Amino acid sequence: MISTSEFRNGSKLELDGEPFTIIEFQHVKPGKGGAFVRTKLKSLRSGNVIERTYRSGEKLDTPDLDEREMTFLYVEGDQYTFMDTTTYEQLTFGRDRLGDGWDLLKEDMTVKLLLHEGVPIGMELPIFVELKVVKTDPGVRGDTASGGSKPATLESGATIKVPLYLDEGVVVKVDSRTREYVERA
Repeated sequence: MISTSEFRNGSKLELDGEPFTIIEFQHVKPGKGGAFVRTKLKSLRSGNVIERTYRSGEKLDTPDLDEREMTFLYVEGDQYTFMDTTTYEQLTFGRDRLGDGWDLLKEDMTVKLLLHEGVPIGMELPIFVELKVVKTDPGVRGDTASGGSKPATLESGATIKVPLYLDEGVVVKVDSRTREYVERA
């Protein structure tokens, strides 16, 4: 249980069996009547944002969330298989359950999966991911390091912008939060 006095940005609570995180909250104490808390909540499953108002001192349920460190093993169609690094249990999930970043996954990569009642609702990749460029247009004579950028397809299937001088076969470091090229690995 979490009380409205314990609300913080990032706190998690459960509404109608669905986990939410607090994006924004404001304690309001009007001159007349009781104090209340205005909140903006984001669904951890769908990403929808809703606004709710609670009386001061009201208690709400906290969701049963489990964060596990898992190793990505392989993909088969739209099914992604992971192995728990502590119990060695293998779990398979659909692509739609993983959220953003599924196209930056590489075999043997360790990620953190956020599970709600055994079902994944989010995935946290390492901050920097090293992937090989498998397809990109060749650089043109006269291109420089300070020039523009071109699209490149990585071994995981993701497409990002890279500098003009990079060729196929080069391993690059990608920031998984912004999906931008950082440097050569």
